[in-house]
Amino acid sequence: MTTFPIAQIRADFPILAEKIRNKPLVYLDNAASSQKPQAVIDSLVQVYSHEYANIHRGVHTLSVKATERFEAAREKVKNFINAASDKEIIFVRGATEAINLVAQSFGRSQFQPGDEILISAMEHHANIVPWQMLCQQTGAVLKVVPMDMQGELLFTEFENLLSSRTRLVAITHMSNALGTINPVKKIVDVAHAKGIPVLLDGAQAIPHLAVDVQALDCDFYVFSGHKLYGPSGVGVLYGKQALLEAMPPYQGGGDMIRRVTFAETEYAGLPHKFEAGTPAIAEVIGLGAAIDYINQIGIDKIAAYEGQLLEYATAQARQIPGLTIIGEAAEKGGILSFTLHKIHPHDIGTMLDSLGIAIRAGHHCAMPVMDFFGVPATARASFAMYNTPQEIDVLMAGIKSLIEVFG
Repeated sequence: MTTFPIAQIRADFPILAEKIRNKPLVYLDNAASSQKPQAVIDSLVQVYSHEYANIHRGVHTLSVKATERFEAAREKVKNFINAASDKEIIFVRGATEAINLVAQSFGRSQFQPGDEILISAMEHHANIVPWQMLCQQTGAVLKVVPMDMQGELLFTEFENLLSSRTRLVAITHMSNALGTINPVKKIVDVAHAKGIPVLLDGAQAIPHLAVDVQALDCDFYVFSGHKLYGPSGVGVLYGKQALLEAMPPYQGGGDMIRRVTFAETEYAGLPHKFEAGTPAIAEVIGLGAAIDYINQIGIDKIAAYEGQLLEYATAQARQIPGLTIIGEAAEKGGILSFTLHKIHPHDIGTMLDSLGIAIRAGHHCAMPVMDFFGVPATARASFAMYNTPQEIDVLMAGIKSLIEVFG
């Protein structure tokens, strides 16, 4: 393994010292939600203990201080993904809400019967259902880019599905069920050549890969804080400024207005036009702290280390009789999705939990993926920067012990 300050990093995450059923915790459910470093926990305590007040509307000291920290977090997000302006950073509750915002604000105001929305066969439900709802509302049609048994998109099919009626491409950057990293820059370039905007679901990619939205040239990029070592209940919608300015508000209420009378309302400018009501103030500040923490380590170093973890885990898994890896794309993030002969994934998850090992078992909010591979569910081990080769050894030993029990 490459030089990586793993001992120091693990010490920064207090929950990793916990024991589960009298066994040391081996936390391998990071694709669902990551754990939080002490710096993020401390930021939440600091806000609620010393700096909390509602933002943007107050002139008193606490309100001014909270507002400054909230907007500083927006600047941190802007720099983290290299957006052109902080006006392009909209705080929401998570990637799901961000996609719904685009569907209802961008899509519902523009799409007509017969217009087409193009997604992929490996999408999370959050990048399927909002578009199905939009199609029901507008008469638009949902088209799906197929994939192969390696879990890779069929790029020629993607190109063939683009038509004069395609109004939006919405594609995952990294699959939560398979780990596949899609060629998103190539996807954006091909779509833009036909004048089609692109939304990228970055919920899985953002903790593991360097993301530069200007280099990608995507029109929208969405992600959640809780997978990025930050608090739950906060997420980000990035959108190109010109697109966001042309879109109507998603919700109405306080803080998204400039002037209100009973006759009419004048909306605030970006980014506040899309941030109705009191936001998740402490959580946004905590997300800023998580970004600071990641920047101290370096996202490229994290990506390289996690790549080695995945390579090690994959090599080990291939040596276990009866284990089938689901998704073996050439470009993958740190997700090992698998099945075991004669053992249901839920039983795998339950029995590994008795050994202190936390994995995810189920359809991973990607039922069409399970249907494609002909399985009811998979067991999924997903890695983060605080995981170790030794934890992978514990996982593999646990899997082997299950096979012995089930014969």
